[in-house]
Amino acid sequence: MTARLTRFDWHGYLRSLRFSLYTMRRPLDGFWDLIHEKRGSMAAAHTIVAIAVIVEILRLVLTNFQFINLNMEMFSAWWVLGQMVIPILLFSVANWCLTTLFDGKGKISHIYMGYAYAMVPQIIINAALVPISHVITYSEGAFHWMFTIIGYMWFVLLLLCAMKEIHDYSFSKSILTTILSLFAIGIMIFIFIMFFAVVSDGVAYFVSIAQEAIFRIRRG
Repeated sequence: MTARLTRFDWHGYLRSLRFSLYTMRRPLDGFWDLIHEKRGSMAAAHTIVAIAVIVEILRLVLTNFQFINLNMEMFSAWWVLGQMVIPILLFSVANWCLTTLFDGKGKISHIYMGYAYAMVPQIIINAALVPISHVITYSEGAFHWMFTIIGYMWFVLLLLCAMKEIHDYSFSKSILTTILSLFAIGIMIFIFIMFFAVVSDGVAYFVSIAQEAIFRIRRG
């Protein structure tokens, strides 16, 4: 019984992972089925995000130096991980907070899955551009930048389609809430920085008081 359940889980996981190729070709139907027909899964979304991080690291490290300016002494895989994962989490929280005010139907997990599945075309294009960058010349670099831009535009289009189907919005409302989500992310980051600064100053103040007290006790 356990073996059958394990095989079933793996089959469902692989099927939901393959479904990402359908969402990139038919986004409106795909993202509706992803959430409402439960064709997607959090496990597949986590896998896509992990692959996106790995591909981004490989892109930065292996792309021909003619098309990327990277200081390897300052490079950190953990920094890349943060750059990839934190925006997804912030967007999921910000979009959910906003859409609850605008009759949105999606959950945070749905938004996270929609974001992850929308990354698939960009992942494929970035992975393909790494070896391509070593067989084209600098004068042919326009093709490299063109496909990079196509990857970003495809991602944005899929993300808007995902938000539309997840929340059952119109395209105009999806665009509006997505833009507002970006502003909300900026506010969240600002509040976090201010909170961190206040906490740091508070800790430094009490540390200085403790040091002063220890110094006076030793002198006394």
